[in-house]
Amino acid sequence: MIPLHNIIRPLNKNLKNYPNLLINNIKSDSNKVLKGDLFIAISGNKVDGHNYIKKAINAGASAIVTNNLNIKEISIPQIKVKDSRIAISKIASEFYGKPSKKLVVIGITGTNGKTTTACLITSILKEAGYKVAQFGTLGIMADEIKSKNSLTTPDPITLHKNFSILLKKKFTHIVMEVSSHALDQYRVNDIDFNLAIFTNLTEEHLDYHKSFNSYYLAKSKLFEMLSEKAISVINNSSKYGTKLNFISKGISTTFSNSNKSDIYFKNLKLSIKGIEGTVFANDKEYRIKSKLIGNFNSENILAAISCAHMLKIDKNSIQNGIEECKKISGRMELFNLKSGAKLFIDYAHTPDAYKKVLNTIKILIP
Repeated sequence: MIPLHNIIRPLNKNLKNYPNLLINNIKSDSNKVLKGDLFIAISGNKVDGHNYIKKAINAGASAIVTNNLNIKEISIPQIKVKDSRIAISKIASEFYGKPSKKLVVIGITGTNGKTTTACLITSILKEAGYKVAQFGTLGIMADEIKSKNSLTTPDPITLHKNFSILLKKKFTHIVMEVSSHALDQYRVNDIDFNLAIFTNLTEEHLDYHKSFNSYYLAKSKLFEMLSEKAISVINNSSKYGTKLNFISKGISTTFSNSNKSDIYFKNLKLSIKGIEGTVFANDKEYRIKSKLIGNFNSENILAAISCAHMLKIDKNSIQNGIEECKKISGRMELFNLKSGAKLFIDYAHTPDAYKKVLNTIKILIP
């Protein structure tokens, strides 16, 4: 149980206006509210939590947080805020003891390549002996933790709760995919990212963002929120990567398949068997052998190596980590059939991803 004043202090409220109740838990779903909980009403795209305040109170909520709405005739404290989406991020971080500050958190954003890059980094960190958890479209992947697939980036309560659990279980690193929706909806506002990666940017989610520029601006928030001590790893093969390089406050490095970047491939060889080559990273060279297929995966490998290089992971762990990451579910996954045919499964769902996948197959299997 946490005192209410401790939880709402980051909201810059006059604490004297509220009784210092003990809060059992924090909830944004009225169906899950129990006695002694703090209910945070969120105005969603389809459902408005403010319509369920009475239901939350009847279930035993001790206090509520609302979007500046004056809810009349209620018997529990009401904390009014300008935006409850921003508030829930601050409250969740505070309630669970700001766990992200005690972990190394790596955030990956971009249209394509987030999951593959996350899997590669996780493999490298495990080779280096770290206890790592991976958050993304494959769910939460961590020893001792059971998780169902949900959003690419979960809500703030789920994030900080799981960070807290992982911290207690002696995990040291979190590798997480960060979606444009999550950035736009402030889900990761109060996560202390140590390193952020930009993979690429092509058209996607324009039904939500309405314009490509709005989509880019949502992605850029990850780099705007970094501290001066944080690291940016940016694919500068497009103008959007170059723009992000100027936004980041902290240390920055670039990667691409061009030697105009800080980290790049030399003698890159692509085949149906995988990817080979030497990666130059400032004063170091990494000999790479990977079972992953396609030129686009060479960029994902570069992103992972750039991240590990900037975190000063040893050379052998980086090389072995890349080699050990042999297959990623639904990402250019190759199956050799009994008939002799080759079957690829890939979850490509954007025009750019389709083009890359089909061109790869066309080139490697004439």
